[in-house]
Amino acid sequence: MTTRWLFGDQLGPHFSDDHRGPLLMVESRAVLQRRRFHRAKAHLVLSAMRHRAAAFGDRMTYVQAGTYAEVAGEVADLEVVHPTSYAALRLVERLGATVLPPRGFATAREDFERWADGRGAKRLLMEDFYRRARLAHGVLVDGAEPAGGRWNFDHDNREPPPKGAETLGVSEPWWPREDEIDAEVRADLDRWERDGVVTTIGRDGPRRFPVTRREALAALDHFVEHRLPHFGAHEDAILEGDPWMAHSLVSAPLNLGLLDPLEVVERAEAAYRSGAAPVASVEGFVRQVIGWRDYVWHLYWHQGEGYRRANELRATERLPRWFAELDAGATDARCLSHTLDQVAEHGWVHHIPRLMVLGSYALQRGWAPAQVTDWFHRAFVDGYDWVMVPNVVGMSQHADGGVMATKPYTSGGAYIDRMSDHCGSCRFDPKVRVGEDACPFSAGYWWFLDRHRERFADNQRMARAVYGLDRLKDLPELVEQETARGNRAP
Repeated sequence: MTTRWLFGDQLGPHFSDDHRGPLLMVESRAVLQRRRFHRAKAHLVLSAMRHRAAAFGDRMTYVQAGTYAEVAGEVADLEVVHPTSYAALRLVERLGATVLPPRGFATAREDFERWADGRGAKRLLMEDFYRRARLAHGVLVDGAEPAGGRWNFDHDNREPPPKGAETLGVSEPWWPREDEIDAEVRADLDRWERDGVVTTIGRDGPRRFPVTRREALAALDHFVEHRLPHFGAHEDAILEGDPWMAHSLVSAPLNLGLLDPLEVVERAEAAYRSGAAPVASVEGFVRQVIGWRDYVWHLYWHQGEGYRRANELRATERLPRWFAELDAGATDARCLSHTLDQVAEHGWVHHIPRLMVLGSYALQRGWAPAQVTDWFHRAFVDGYDWVMVPNVVGMSQHADGGVMATKPYTSGGAYIDRMSDHCGSCRFDPKVRVGEDACPFSAGYWWFLDRHRERFADNQRMARAVYGLDRLKDLPELVEQETARGNRAP
């Protein structure tokens, strides 16, 4: 009888309900030994796997082993749903397992490839892919027209935080309760770290993310009912006193396979149809789930395994230790310090701190994109190879030369000042480029542009900024200052 092997990110019913035979799950110690993952991420994944095994009872064989191969290699008739990384796919193919089509995404691989092939010389624009997915799945559409009269409400969803506010004032996310399996996982991780078998980064506080199907549905339902109505307008804003803002926090259970993206967007659309949530908030959320998330998944496979090695900007600086170790106390830059501390605490921050604080700083400093990608993969609870390669190599570090984004996503301190409350308590001034009070982002932005002046001079979205370099009378001093700073924490 065929045994289905489930990986630790294939934990929902849509990965096993069509199979009546035995199930296998392998907890590989080598995965944790090879790389220093965030402690909260290691806890989350192990807890989710062990909870799923407990739910299946005797039907599942759950093995703790050194490697996957030493267990799965002994199973004669093995099948597996298409894994989510090139390394895992190579492994299952080498072991002779039957590979089933991918699950957990709204658009099939074959459908994406047909769309991509039909583009010809046109760029694979996420917006075009997203609209096609909406129509294909009947999400937020009235016939062939978009609900609310527009396909994209992004312009309405870029508001800065409310003036003087410490929080958005919305209810907190739904939080899970730890149980005896969590206690067992924590004890194992403590022992492995004491014995030097495994090392991690970050802190393992109370578990914040779902590890079971029931928990994932409870978190989703709570978000849709209590937080989705407030999500849209301030989805790009940052408040130090409100780390969660109105975000859903469902990326972790989605990427563990506990939720299916179509059921997620169906629940969000139902809130819009009933009048419980505005169209701008619902559309922004839907775009994240069946637009961006699916698009990233498909680009990962479409671009090929060599995509991870792209480095069009020839960035070669090593990731500094203070950043890699999440040392928030190493820097006086409030945005960097606060964001690193939040990552250390939770293994999570929302997309703007990831892109416009952490990623932007790495881009400005010229850190090697492969190292930045690996760090994001290890440091975030929702980070997987397929997630981080396109998001970091393509979107964040512009290392693909414009496959994903027509311009680099970086800015001076003015953007951070407008979209957050970081700058008010920072010793640096976002309006100052040179000197003791110079904001490392404002200085770093112009330093980055100066290093890549020729590359971006003909980019329509960057030409004006590049032209602005010639108006900076203090550019020589700025370049000298930032070159001397190098990788030292600001």
